[in-house]
This record gives sequence, C-alpha cells and structure tokens, in this order.
Amino acid sequence: MPHDPHDAQPERATPTAVGAPQSTRAQDRTRAGGGRGRMLILLALLAAGVLAVVVLGPKLFGGPKLPSDFTGEGKEDIVIEVNPADSGSVIAQNLVDSDVIADVGVFISAASGNAALAAIQPGFYQLRTEIPAATAVQKLTDPGSRVGKLVIPEGKQLDDITVIGSDTVSKGIFTLISEASCVDLNGTRKCVAAQDLNAAAEEGPLSSLNVPDWATEGAGVMGQSHRRLEGLIAPGTWNIDPSAAPKQILSNLVAESSAHYVKGGLLEAATTLNMSPYEVLIVGSLVQKEAQPVDFAKVARVIYNRLASDYDRLEFDSTVNYPLARQEVATTDEDRATETPWNTYAMPGLPATPICSPGDEALAAAERPEPGDWLYFVTISTDGTTLFTADYQEHLANRELALNSGVLDSGR
Repeated sequence: MPHDPHDAQPERATPTAVGAPQSTRAQDRTRAGGGRGRMLILLALLAAGVLAVVVLGPKLFGGPKLPSDFTGEGKEDIVIEVNPADSGSVIAQNLVDSDVIADVGVFISAASGNAALAAIQPGFYQLRTEIPAATAVQKLTDPGSRVGKLVIPEGKQLDDITVIGSDTVSKGIFTLISEASCVDLNGTRKCVAAQDLNAAAEEGPLSSLNVPDWATEGAGVMGQSHRRLEGLIAPGTWNIDPSAAPKQILSNLVAESSAHYVKGGLLEAATTLNMSPYEVLIVGSLVQKEAQPVDFAKVARVIYNRLASDYDRLEFDSTVNYPLARQEVATTDEDRATETPWNTYAMPGLPATPICSPGDEALAAAERPEPGDWLYFVTISTDGTTLFTADYQEHLANRELALNSGVLDSGR
C-alpha cells in the first residue's frame, strides 16, 4: 500500500557510546594517582607516630620510665636498714624509696654475681643519697659502712665499774650502747649519750620499756631506778638504730633479749624448778659472776641447795660488789655488813635483781644445775681452780688454801 510522504518516519536509534567518556577516564586516572600518594603519606605519618610512641611515650603518656642511674658522689649522708629477710629486690626498693638510687633494675644488674652482697648481714648501713647503683653495692659490702653494731660481752652490768688494783674501767652496757650509736653524718658526729640512756631507763612504767610480763613483778621492786633493767638486756651482738631515741633503743633491746631468753627455755625451766623466770635469771647472773664455765652447773646447784637449807644466806662477794663503782674479788667487812637490795651477806635469799647479764652457758646452768649436795665453794688459785664441799669444816680448810694463794687479797 502506497505511503503518504507526510506520514511520520520511524525514529532511528541514537548511537550509544561504548565505554566511559574520555574526560571521566582522565578523572579516574587522576583519583587513582592521588590515592597512591595519600597512602604513602599516611604510611609515613604512621611510622613517625610509632617512633614517637616508642621514644616519647613514657613522657607523653606517663608510661614506665626507661632505666636510669644517678651520677656523682651523692648529696647527703643517710642510714638505711637491712632486715634479716630482705631480698636483693627488697633492698633495692628501699634504696629507691630513700632516694639513694634511681632504679631497682640498675641496682640488681650492678649486684649480679656479687657474693658479698648476697651474704649481707642484717643491720644499719651508712650511705649517701643520689649515688650510682654500683656505688651503693660497693658501700653495702664495705664493713666500714656498717653502723649501730652493738656487742655486749657476757657478765656486763649496766654501769661502768672500776677494778680496784688496776684502776681499769670496765665499760657498762649503757656506755657500749652509746659507742655503738655513734655515726658521722654530713661532717657531724652524733652519739646517744650514756647518761641519756640511764635517764630513759628510769622513765615511765616498765611496759613502756617492753619489760616482759614474767619480769615485771621482780623488776618493779626497784621502782624508777635504772637498775630495774639489769639483766634484761642479754649479751650478744645486736643492731641498734643510731637515729633512734634512747628509750626506743632500750625498748628494742629488752624486747629482743626477752625473746632470746624465752627461746632458750627459760619459762619451761622456771616451771620445773618451781621458781619464777625472773628468779632463774637472777641465779644465772650469780653463776656468771661467781664461777668459771667449767663450774657453772655446780655453782648453780650450790645456790639452790643453800636456798633450800636452814641457812639460806648465799654470802656471795659478787652481790656485795654489785652496787659499788669500784670493785674487787675480796670485799671488806664493812662492805659485807652494809645492807643493800643485793648483799646476800646481809640478807637471806636472792638479790633483788640480776647483778649482770648472764650468757647462755650460765643461764643454761641455772636452768639445769648439776646434781650434788654441795653447800660451799671457794676458788683457791688464780687459774680458777674451785673446790666444792657440803661440809663446813672442809670449806674452812679450803678457804685457808685460797688465803695462802693470795686469791682473796685486797687490792686496797
């Protein structure tokens, strides 16, 4: 059928381009190139951040400090204490806390393999603040750095005494403590005075001086006299804090001595002997003063036998001498007749307090006396030979031997 030329012609499809326009591809190439650049920048920033955290992190974020150490010779003298159970790390931390060293780890490294430090004795040591860890190790292992080491020999009493004939002074416990307390700090020598220790022993109730319950009644007889502490500070090696007050020093020594006596069996022995622990301590002090170690147990038996006899006066010259500032083996008639709380010539029974600090051997003899019936003894020679007997006439004959040997001669 013929078509009218004016009829609408069918629309032709518009060609569609295949692929993205060139301008779009160029933009994509630009974005792709920009992305790689930014990635490199980000990686660089990240690396720089990591480095900053590693290097500056502790300062920026309050993290753990890097190991450090002091340099130089230190600033001020200081006394530090090493306790019996302290490990190397505990000692190091105490030194850090006292501003002696800067870092625990540096000290541990400096101390590694040091046998002397591993065997360090408990006690007090003089160091300086702000010193290198290696210097602290060296000072702790130097015997010259130790301070406050107190050595009390057996048989000492609290006060100094002068020995008649030689005019030598036997230092008492108060003097020994005073000397042990001396320390030079920043050019100034400091010591606890013996008279201050004496005064401290007279202050306050016995409980303020750590006197144990088993000694309170006996020691209380002396009232506020310093002699109430006689015998309650045991012989041995002790550590005292040079910076402590006099009363604190005495309190610590009394507490540690009491623990020592109890550990040795004092309380159990007193029960067996039907005596108080304080009375057994008194007996131990008499044994210490009256005999040589070989005869300790025999002298203890003489004491118990005489206390149980009809004639219960011990008549020991050591009890006459005790309160005297000048002493000798032989005593005078006047001295023996003078009544004191200790003179066993002038009164029956035991002296009021111990007359010295007994050692372990003497106290053990008092706790476990040797069996025997002896009532008398006398030393007959300067080598310490002592004769024991239960017969008074035999004792008089033995005493003549002593007189003839010169043992009982007076130095006055």
